[in-house]
Amino acid sequence: MPVISVPQDFNEDDLYVDLEGLVGHPLFLKCEGFNFAGSIKLKAATEMIEAAERDGLLTPDSVLVESSSGNLGVALSMIAASRGYRFVCVTDSRCNLSTRLTMEALGAEVRVITEPDPVTGFLGARIDHVRALCASDERHVWLNQYANPGNGLAHYRRTAPAIARQFPDLDVLFVGAGTTGTLMGCARWFREWHRPVRIVAVDSVGSVTFGNAPARRLIPGLGTSRRPELLDESLIDDVVHVSEPDTIRACHRLAGRGFLFGGSTGTVVSGATEWLARQEGRKPTAVAIAPDLGERYLETVYQNDWVRHLYGEDALDTQVPTATSRAA
Repeated sequence: MPVISVPQDFNEDDLYVDLEGLVGHPLFLKCEGFNFAGSIKLKAATEMIEAAERDGLLTPDSVLVESSSGNLGVALSMIAASRGYRFVCVTDSRCNLSTRLTMEALGAEVRVITEPDPVTGFLGARIDHVRALCASDERHVWLNQYANPGNGLAHYRRTAPAIARQFPDLDVLFVGAGTTGTLMGCARWFREWHRPVRIVAVDSVGSVTFGNAPARRLIPGLGTSRRPELLDESLIDDVVHVSEPDTIRACHRLAGRGFLFGGSTGTVVSGATEWLARQEGRKPTAVAIAPDLGERYLETVYQNDWVRHLYGEDALDTQVPTATSRAA
């Protein structure tokens, strides 16, 4: 019987869903949403805060500040509440309402950016606001998930080894690309493993992470309007880009089987399905990482009127998703 005294001490790390019956290809989905923060971001948040404490950057008077589209903000809100820090999350208007309310319930101050930077988009505007906060008060400490090595180190130490223990014959790993912390941490660990594993990054259409042109993106989680400092493309074998309608279709297909996952998970599953469909009879041992669950997307991805208004009726057609891909 697990007994904990702080919320970050609990994280179910070894739950997988066999998706072959749903997507038509052998695919195991590693579920990372079963903790009190509700997402894989708990690992990065814990690693970055503990490193800042060891380095003396955080003191009892410090005010944590971070730019987040949602999940990291919730994880930091939870840990800040547990450890007695003030926390300011700078997000933007695409952040789900339930996510903002969760952060506020945990005691965080949430600042919502409503106007994107003309060049670097909402992310650039959020970071500009964070920099201004830090310049205005030296008590503010920015962890900077986009460049903080602890972001990737959390997955190098925990996520990748956990997958290898369960799947010693792993052939391919699908990882969503946001800050690229999960992607880089896993890719580096598997590069050092005793057998080759193909690393496939799954990104959103409209994201500039891998050099594509920017375009409208409304589902938070994956993708970026600014190349992440953590990214090292030499560690990636393939990149798959998934459109938001395909993300929505994948989410609804999963929900139709009783699995309510978040938008990031829908993107990863859609990208993995398309990549596996092109393997011409091969059946590699494949794992995809599901960053979060679906409760925070009930007013968006799972709200049919919202979907119809922004993407049209076709986005609700739960056919097998399609995507575009390239070798990295």
